[in-house]
Amino acid sequence: MNPNLLLLTLAQGAFLTNNVVFIAINGLVGLALAPQGWMATFPVSAYVIGAALSSQLVAKTQRMYGRKRSFQLGLLVGLLSALVCAYASYSKQFWLLVSATLVAGYYNANASLYRFAAPELVGSSYKEKAISWVMAGGIIGAVLGPNLANWTRSGDLSGLGFHVSLINFVGSYLTLSVIALIGLALISCIQFPPLNGSGKRQGRSALQLAKQPVFVIAILCGALGFGVMNLLMASTPIAMQICGLTFDKTALVLEWHVLGMFVPSFFTGNLIKRIGVLPVLWMGVALNLICVMVALNGIELHNFLIALLTLGVGWNFLFVGGTTLLTRAYLPEERTQAQAAMDTCVFATLALSSLASGVLLNTQGWTWLNWASLVPMGACAVGLVYLGRQEK
Repeated sequence: MNPNLLLLTLAQGAFLTNNVVFIAINGLVGLALAPQGWMATFPVSAYVIGAALSSQLVAKTQRMYGRKRSFQLGLLVGLLSALVCAYASYSKQFWLLVSATLVAGYYNANASLYRFAAPELVGSSYKEKAISWVMAGGIIGAVLGPNLANWTRSGDLSGLGFHVSLINFVGSYLTLSVIALIGLALISCIQFPPLNGSGKRQGRSALQLAKQPVFVIAILCGALGFGVMNLLMASTPIAMQICGLTFDKTALVLEWHVLGMFVPSFFTGNLIKRIGVLPVLWMGVALNLICVMVALNGIELHNFLIALLTLGVGWNFLFVGGTTLLTRAYLPEERTQAQAAMDTCVFATLALSSLASGVLLNTQGWTWLNWASLVPMGACAVGLVYLGRQEK
C-alpha cells in the first residue's frame, strides 16, 4: 500500500457508492415512472449499455490523455448525469431518466478501469494484491451506498444541512453528484505513471489476443460472473417489494450483498497467489450455485440475505480471478485494447442481463429467474475445464 494506491482505493469506494445507489433506486424509480411494468429496469440497463458503448472511446481517451485526465473526464460526466437524473425524477420524465443513465455509462466505463490502473502503481510482484486492495474499496460503497439510498429516498436532505423537501429519490441523485465531486478530488491527487504507447494503439489487436485460450476464459469468467450477479441483484429490490418486504430490508440485503462482493478482496489476492487463479474461479462458480439453491428455497428475508451475500462472494472470486488471469494475456503496450475488450464484453453482458432481469421477473417470476442464471455458470465451468486441460 502506498499513497497513490490508497487514494485509488478510496476513489473506487466513491465509484461503488454511485453504482450501489443506482442499482438500489433506478429499478424502483423506473417501476414508478415506466409506461409498462416490464420496462422498470430500463434505467439500470441504460447505465451498463452506456458503459458498453463507451468502452472503446474510453480506451482511446486513455491512450491520448493518460489515466488521470480520462478518469477526471468520467467523473465530470458522472456529476452532470446525476443532476439530470435528479431533475428527471422530480419532473417524472421516464425517458429523460433513461437518457441520463445512458450518458452516465461513460463514467461507469471509465471508473471500471481503476482495477487495471492499480497494478501500475506498485511493483510487478504485487499486482494481484493491488487489484484486490482497489476492489476492496468497494466496501465503502457497500456500507455507504444502501444507507444513502435509504436516508435520501424521500428527498429530505435536512439531516445533511439542506432545508428542502423533494420527492421520488431526488435526494439520492443529488447526493451522487456530491460523491462524484469527492471522487474527482481523490483522482486529481494521484500520480499515475505514463501509459506505454500513449496516443496510438500498439501491439496485437483484440482479435489477435483472442486467439489465446487464457484471454477468452478470463473474459468469459469476468463477464458471465458479472452478468449473473447483475441479473439477480437488479431484480432483487423489485422482487422483495413484490414479496411484501419494506425498502429498509432491501437496503439491508443490498448492503450485505455488496459487503460480500468486496470484503473478500482483502484476501483474494493472497488466495490466488497461494492456490492459483483457476481454483479461485471454481470457487466462484460453486458459490453462485449455492446462491441459487438458497434463493429457490423461499422468499423470506433470510433467503434473500443469504443468497445475495453468497452471490457477492462468488462474484468477487470470478471477477478478481478473471481480471488477474487477463493480465497474463497481454504485453504492457497492449493493455488498453485488452482491457477495453474485457470491459466491452462485461458491459454488453450486463446490459443483456439487466434487460433480461426485468422481463424474466415480470413474466416468469423470481424462481425461473434463478434457474436461468445456472446457464452462464455452466458455460464458465466448461471454459475452466478446457483451460485446466490446456495448462496441464
